[in-house]
Amino acid sequence: MKNKMLCLSAALVLVMVSCKKETETADAGEVAATYEATPISDEYDAQIDSIVGQMTLEEKIGLLHGYSMFTNKGVERLGVPEVHMADGPLGVREEISRNSWAPAGNTDDFATYYPAGGGLSATWNPEMAYTFGKSIGEEARARDKDVLLAPAFNIIRTPLGGRTYEYMTEDPFLNKTLVVPYVTGVQQNDVAVCVKHYAANNQETNRGTVDVQMDERTLREIYLPAFHDAIVKGQAYSVMGAYNKFRGDYLCENPYMLQSILRDEWGFKGVVISDWAAVHSTKKALEAGTDLEMGTPAASFDDHFFANPLIKAVKEGSVTETEVDKHAKRILKLLYNVKAMGKKDSRAKGSIATEAHYKDAYNIASESVVLLKNSENLLPLNASALKSVAIIGANATQKHAQGGFGAGVKTKHEVTPLDALKAKLPKSVAINYAEGYKTLFKPKKEMKFGDVTQEAKETVNELDSKMVADAVAAAKKSDVAILFVGANRDYETEASDRADLILPFGQEKLIAAVKAANPKTIVVFIAGAPYDINNVAAQNSAIVWGWYNGSEAGNAIVDVLLGNVNPSGKLPWTMPKKIQDSPAHATNSFPGGATEEYKEGILVGYRWFDTKNIVPLYPFGYGLSYTTFEFANAKTDKKEYTENETITVTLDVKNTGKADGKEVVQLYSSIGNSKVERAAKELKGFTKVMVKAGSTQKATLTLPVKELAYYDAASKKWTVEPGTYTFKLGNSSRDSKQEVTVTIK
Repeated sequence: MKNKMLCLSAALVLVMVSCKKETETADAGEVAATYEATPISDEYDAQIDSIVGQMTLEEKIGLLHGYSMFTNKGVERLGVPEVHMADGPLGVREEISRNSWAPAGNTDDFATYYPAGGGLSATWNPEMAYTFGKSIGEEARARDKDVLLAPAFNIIRTPLGGRTYEYMTEDPFLNKTLVVPYVTGVQQNDVAVCVKHYAANNQETNRGTVDVQMDERTLREIYLPAFHDAIVKGQAYSVMGAYNKFRGDYLCENPYMLQSILRDEWGFKGVVISDWAAVHSTKKALEAGTDLEMGTPAASFDDHFFANPLIKAVKEGSVTETEVDKHAKRILKLLYNVKAMGKKDSRAKGSIATEAHYKDAYNIASESVVLLKNSENLLPLNASALKSVAIIGANATQKHAQGGFGAGVKTKHEVTPLDALKAKLPKSVAINYAEGYKTLFKPKKEMKFGDVTQEAKETVNELDSKMVADAVAAAKKSDVAILFVGANRDYETEASDRADLILPFGQEKLIAAVKAANPKTIVVFIAGAPYDINNVAAQNSAIVWGWYNGSEAGNAIVDVLLGNVNPSGKLPWTMPKKIQDSPAHATNSFPGGATEEYKEGILVGYRWFDTKNIVPLYPFGYGLSYTTFEFANAKTDKKEYTENETITVTLDVKNTGKADGKEVVQLYSSIGNSKVERAAKELKGFTKVMVKAGSTQKATLTLPVKELAYYDAASKKWTVEPGTYTFKLGNSSRDSKQEVTVTIK
C-alpha cells in the first residue's frame, strides 16, 4: 500500500482504521482481516483436562516453575513439551546456557537487531508496530520459541529511567495504539507475547523492593490502558508480573492486580509469568494468580517457590491440588494455542536474519528519526556539492545491539553511520574521521541484576586533548562536520537509573569545539532518553535525534541526512529544560524509598508541562521535516454527540514545501469547567499522512466519545462528563494549528 495515508484514531480496535487518499479508500475488510487478533481458544479444554488428570503432582508442579533459564519442565511421557521463552525487546536473544546467563556458544542463533521501543514509538505509526511484531514473531518461530518476552511498554515517568530507551512513551493513548498491532503481529506467527512489566514498573532504582502508591484514577487512566488493550484488543497470551510492590503486595502475589483486574475485569485466559526472581512466596503468589515462576536459583531450580516448596505445601494441605491443576491447565492452554501441542503440523515455521527482516528494521528506523532543528537549512546535505566531510564521535562507529544489563541481540548485521556514509557518499568525497571522545564511565559500586539502586556515575567528562585536537582538525579541513554523539546501552541500561540529565563523556565541550572550528556542523544524537542539550540546541542550527535503531540504523540515519528520506519521526516523550521541571522530580516523589507515592497523579509527561505552563526544551510529539505543512478546514461531522457515538474529525493537510513528506496530525482534547481534575490537554487521536509537495490531503480521525471518559473511583466506572470539549489539532502537544469544539450531551 504505497503513497497512502497512514491513519490512526481512537477507534483502533483491530489496530488500523480506514485509510484514505483523497480519491481512494482502502478496503476496510481487508485491513481488519490483516490485523485481526486471535483470542485464546477453549477448544482444547477437554484434552487439557484429560492430560492433567494423568499427571502426577510432581509433573504438574514441574510445569509451574523454571527448569532452565528460559524453560519450564515438560512431561515427555504425555507429549507435553517445555515452554521455550526468549527475551525480545530488541530482537530474539542469543541462546544462553540452561543453568546460567552465560552464552551457549551456538553458531546458529544470530538474529535481526530491531529498533528499541523509543525508535518504534517515534514513528507514530501503527503499521510500523505491526511490521515490528510480525517480523520479530517470524524470527522467534525460526528459533523454536513459544513465548517472546516482549513488548515492554511501561509508561516513561522519569527521563532518568534506565529503560526509557526500551519502553515506548509517556502517553497511555500512544502506547496502547502501538502495542495492539505489535501483539497481533507476533501472535499471528504462533508465538505468544509476554506483555511487560505488569504494572507500575517505572524505575530501576529499588525496583525489587519499592512499594508503589497511587490513586485509583491515576492507575486506570495512565498506567493500565496499554495493558488493557494488549489483552482485550490484542488478545495477548501471557503477561509478565513486575518486580515491584503495588499497595503493599508484590505484583507477583497481588490478587487485586492479577485476579480482580486482569482476569475478572479483563477476562484474561492466558499465563502470568513472573519476572526473573520476582516471586517471594509459594501459597500467596500461586493463589493470587501467578502461573509460572521463572528466575535464577541460588542452588537449584527445585528451590523455586513453585517447586519443592509447593510440593510440600500441597502435601501438608496448605495449598490444594485443585489450585495446582488450575495453573497447569493454563500452561497447557498456551501450548495448544501456539500449536506447540495439537495442530503442530500447521504451526508457522518462521524465518530469521533475512534481507526482508533487515528491510523491516530499516523501514521502522527511517520513520523514527526526529529532526529537532534545521534553522539554517544545512540539511539535507547536497552530496554532489561536497568535497569533504568530517565524521566525528564514537557513535559514528559504535554498535548498540549488545550492552548493559538489558537483553541484547547477537547479530551479524549492524550498519553504523560511518559504514553507511562510506557506502552512500560519492567516492570523490573525502571522509575525515575522528573519534572525538571516549565512552568510559564507572558506576560508584557494582550494579547487581535484581538488586538495584540509583547509581551516580563517575563519568569520564574530561576530554582527551589530543582527541579534541584531531576532531577540530578534521572539522577545519572539511566542508561540513557531522557529530555523532549521545549515549550507549552501557550508559542507558536496565538495572540502573541515571543520576542526572548531563550529557556524558565531555561531549558538550567537544560539540562546542567542533562548532567553533566549522560553522557548518550537524549534531546527530544516538540515544534513547532525554538529556540536557540546552546549550547544544542554542549553539547549533542542525540537530537530529536517532535511537538505538537496529541492524539498519546507520543506513536509516544517513538516508535522512542525505535527503533520501524526509524525516517524519516525532518525540514520544517530553525533553525538559531541566530535570526539576519533570513531574516526578518537581513533586520530589522520585526515587522514593521503601515506598514511592506518585504525587503527580494523572499529570504525567506533557500533561504536567502543559497544565502547569512549563515550557520544555522540546515537547511531546515534536519533530520537523524538510518540507512544511499547513492545516486548514478542521471540522467535525456533527456538533453534538451522545456517549455511544463516534466523532469524526477532518482537516486538510497541505504540503507547502518542495519535498514530499509525512506529517503526524495530533488531536488533543480538553474540557472546560470539569468537576474533576483534568490535564490541560490529552492525546486522543493521530494520523500520519503522506502529502506530495504542493498538494493537499484530507486527514480523517475518528474518536469514540467513550475515549473522553475519566475514571470515577467512587463509582468504579468510566464516566463521560457532559459539556463542551475542545479538540486542538497540531503537530506537537504545544503547537496547535486548528481547533474545533463539540458538545457531549
